[in-house]
Amino acid sequence: MEGRINHLHAEGDLNTTDRRQRWNDGLDEVTRQVLDRDTAGFLHQALSTPCLDVVTASRGVGFTSLAGKTYVDFHGNSVHQLGYQNPYIVDRVKIQLDQLAFSPRRFTNLPAIELAERLASLTDNRLTQVLYAPGGTSAVSMALKLARIATGKFKTISMYDSFHGASMDSISVGGEQVFQQGLGPLLAGSVHVPPVDGYRGMWRRSDEPWDAGYADYIEYVMEKEGDVGALLVETIRSTTVHLPTKTYWQRIRQICDKHGALLILDEIPIAFGRTGSMFAYEHYGIVPDILLLGKGLGAGIIPMAAMLCKAALNVAGQVSLGHFTHEKSPLGAAAALAALDYLAEYDVLSHVKQMEVHMRDRLLGMQRRYPAIGDVRGIGLLWGIELVSDRQTKTPDPGLTERVLYRCLENGLSLKVAGGNVLALYPPLIIRASELDDALDILDEALAYSINSPST
Repeated sequence: MEGRINHLHAEGDLNTTDRRQRWNDGLDEVTRQVLDRDTAGFLHQALSTPCLDVVTASRGVGFTSLAGKTYVDFHGNSVHQLGYQNPYIVDRVKIQLDQLAFSPRRFTNLPAIELAERLASLTDNRLTQVLYAPGGTSAVSMALKLARIATGKFKTISMYDSFHGASMDSISVGGEQVFQQGLGPLLAGSVHVPPVDGYRGMWRRSDEPWDAGYADYIEYVMEKEGDVGALLVETIRSTTVHLPTKTYWQRIRQICDKHGALLILDEIPIAFGRTGSMFAYEHYGIVPDILLLGKGLGAGIIPMAAMLCKAALNVAGQVSLGHFTHEKSPLGAAAALAALDYLAEYDVLSHVKQMEVHMRDRLLGMQRRYPAIGDVRGIGLLWGIELVSDRQTKTPDPGLTERVLYRCLENGLSLKVAGGNVLALYPPLIIRASELDDALDILDEALAYSINSPST
């Protein structure tokens, strides 16, 4: 297996590299003063401290800083699918705000009911039971509880390097050390397996599909553990963007059924069109037992998440799975309904498929010109570029990745670094071809500049 890196010390994880300091030094004095206030007022944590800049306004595919600099956003914490301040959605939320902003728990409201019905219909009524949560982490927690109750088993299988939230139970099933370090014993029964990786594959097999070994190992673990109640996994990894085969997912569905384990798919960052389908699992001809949604569900306006499950799992009436203050938020439901209406009315999924072709062509063109691009992979408007110092050995190049990131930021393109050496690209789904080209021109220039100026 080719070399890997300790990405805990890479830009994008701790945000305390020398280049980050040079970036801060380049900001204007007023911005630095505001960032100093932010640093003084908030608890420091990895991934968030210090902040890059101060945002004062947003619109469309990006946002504007305190100093008046504009950024095209290829990150957006995956809530910006339909753009910032989308007037279609904002207007609907304003109407709801004037009518009913909060619904006390133990009462219901029409927007919440309508959204539950709409979400079920989007799954062809294969997943008919719904619970809402104020964020994706809470939806994960509800799913873990439901799996234990429904199966009578407390063990779960999930993936190393995965992210399912930052609470104690969600970091237990998550696989990122930056969230787990120093916290002591986590949730009992959390078993981890290697994530599917089509570029650095853990198992070298000559047969097809290439990811068969990953499925074999999951079944091996289920057999050895003997009492696994659920497999919790991202349908497509949204950070480093690895795409399993259809055969893999259909086999995983069979394995879960054979061993009495629920299949829980975390599509919190990638549902609602990111992959060119409403849900990513649709690409694979399977249906999960539990589906987790969030981020874009609230259209970047209202925090909103949901757990959908099969009717047969409606077995926890004696337990409070969620019991959140904002359990059936009429504002969140209004934002979600508006987002779903916008997706349908403007045929956003077809647009994403068109932009997928354009983005693939541009990125593969860059790969042909830059040997430092070891791999390009993606679907819809979810893409990853893996940077290496040697294509043969696939040796990661976090230094180059960091240089590219900051060059992009300097020129007004915000993106995410994942795994230490992957440029993760998540443009808004509404991005026009001309806007996409402008952003990719910035990325192209940043690659050329960073490769030719390694000391900058």
